[in-house]
Amino acid sequence: MAEELFVGIDVGGTTVKEGLVNREGKILSKLSVPTPPLVDEAGYAAVIDGIKSLLDAQDGDVVLKGIGLAVPAPVPDDGNVKLIANASIDLQGLGAALKDAFGGAAVAFVNDANAAALGEMWRGSAFGHRSMALVTLGTGIGAGVVVDGKVIGGANGAGGEVGHTCVNPAEERVCGCGRHGCLEQYASATGVVNTYKMECEKRGTQPVELAGPSDSKSVFEAYQAGDEAAAAAVDTMVEYLGLALANLACTVDPEAIVLGGGLSAAGDLFLGKLVERFKHYTLSVCADTPIEVASLGNDAGLIGAAYAGLMEA
Repeated sequence: MAEELFVGIDVGGTTVKEGLVNREGKILSKLSVPTPPLVDEAGYAAVIDGIKSLLDAQDGDVVLKGIGLAVPAPVPDDGNVKLIANASIDLQGLGAALKDAFGGAAVAFVNDANAAALGEMWRGSAFGHRSMALVTLGTGIGAGVVVDGKVIGGANGAGGEVGHTCVNPAEERVCGCGRHGCLEQYASATGVVNTYKMECEKRGTQPVELAGPSDSKSVFEAYQAGDEAAAAAVDTMVEYLGLALANLACTVDPEAIVLGGGLSAAGDLFLGKLVERFKHYTLSVCADTPIEVASLGNDAGLIGAAYAGLMEA
C-alpha cells in the first residue's frame, strides 16, 4: 500500500519553505526557494516543481494526500482569504494550480501564526494536547489558538490576535494598529526596546548600544548585567504579558500556552516571573495551565501547514 504523505508550505516574505511530512508529523525532506511573485504560472511552477522534487526523492510507493499553505494573512473560518499585505500572492490561482498538478490532493490555507500553533500542538511543546495557544513574541506579536485540534480563525480571520488586546487603556502612545495600550506595545521586541529607552530617559541614564529598534537581545543582556532601566522594561513586559495570557486562559481555557518568537529565547530570564503574574491575574481553575517555550523553531509553520493539509484530506 502506498504511504500517504503531506506537504507543508510556509510562504514568507523572502523564502518559501516546503516540506514532505508523514502522518506522524515527521519531516522526511524539505527545501527552500526565494519567494517568487505567486501571481502567475511561472510563480506557481516554482512551488509545484519543489513539491515534485520532494516526492521524486522518496523511495517506495507514495501518494500525496494533502497540501497546506501557511500564509501571512488572516484566514477566516470559511477559508476565503480576502487580503494579503506586503506579499504578491494570488491564493486562488495558486490553489487551483496545485489542484491541477496534484489532482488527488486536498489544498488548505492557514494563517502563518496559526500554522505554527498547529505545528507545536502536533509535534512540539504542546504535543499530546488538543487545545493550546501559541503566542509568538517577535518584532510584533502573533498568536494562534487551537481548540479540539482546530484553529480558531474567526469570522474575519482575527481569532487569537492577542497582540492587539488592550492591556493598558491609559497608554498615550499609539500602537501600529492605530489604537492605544495593545500588548504588542510592551511585550514585543520593539515594545521592550521602546520601554527600555523611556525608562533610561526617566532615570537620565544612557541606554546600552542597540543594533536596531527591535534589539531586545541587548536589553536582556543589560538586564542580566544589573541595568535598572532594563529591569523595569522586562518587568513591564512580564506584567502585561501575564495579564494578557490570563485573559486568554479565562477565554479559551487551553491545556497549554506556548511562547515562540525571538524573545522566547530569553525565557529562562523571565518565565518564572511571568508564571507568577499569570497566576495572579487568572482564575484559580486556570492557574496551573503550563506556560512553555516553543521547541520546533523555524519548522513549526511548515509542520503546522502539513497538518492543515492532513485535516483537509
